[in-house]
Amino acid sequence: MERRRTIRAWAVLFWLLLWQLGAMAIGQQIILVSPVRVLLRLTELAVTLDFWGAVGYSLVRITAGFLLGVTVGTLLAALSARFRRVEELIAPALLAIKSIPVASFIILALILFSSRNLAVLISFLIVLPVLYTNILGGIRAADRQLLEMARVFRIPAARRIRYVYLPQVIPYFRSACGSALGLCWKSGIAAEVIGMPDGSIGEQLQQAKIYLNTPDLFAWTLVIVVVSLAFEKAFLALLKWGERALERM
Repeated sequence: MERRRTIRAWAVLFWLLLWQLGAMAIGQQIILVSPVRVLLRLTELAVTLDFWGAVGYSLVRITAGFLLGVTVGTLLAALSARFRRVEELIAPALLAIKSIPVASFIILALILFSSRNLAVLISFLIVLPVLYTNILGGIRAADRQLLEMARVFRIPAARRIRYVYLPQVIPYFRSACGSALGLCWKSGIAAEVIGMPDGSIGEQLQQAKIYLNTPDLFAWTLVIVVVSLAFEKAFLALLKWGERALERM
């Protein structure tokens, strides 16, 4: 049965119309700009090199932070599942990462590091506990009877991971990535807004706020939404393709 879409075109049109009517009623672009004006401003920005440079700058760094968080979170989860002492050792650090507000992390990082790669660090810190917790839960939810059978028949560790752990951990991994993707983009852009590295989307947002340039503020916000959604869809589609390839193997 075909899955029902969660977002309908008529609902999007309703909110766009409501936005347009609100902008017309207020009549002050500095307070609320219309969606038509935002789209026009976006088309003006999209033909400039600075626009694509800012998108590329933020995309590369936030993606790097996400992939780093996925890699380190997966490795730490595997080590924690194998060695109890590793889990006990990193538990306080992960609790601190999950408890400290993102703004505090950004300010602390600015004291110690340059703002140029701040988005990489903040995205990494946000993604790490999400991946670690979900993957560790997936490993521990593996079928104990299959694991016992693998031990009895002395199946090598590589095949045990391939045929026992991977099929059961992948759903947890997919869910963790879906949750972490949105969080890393929000935190990464927030880091850029505060750190204001040259040539980033965050710098453009900060400049728009300083000069009360509401059309630019809305246009860059729309860019963030579109790029983050496109990145999420592309990554999850690639992950799904990898799962199918793994099944065929």
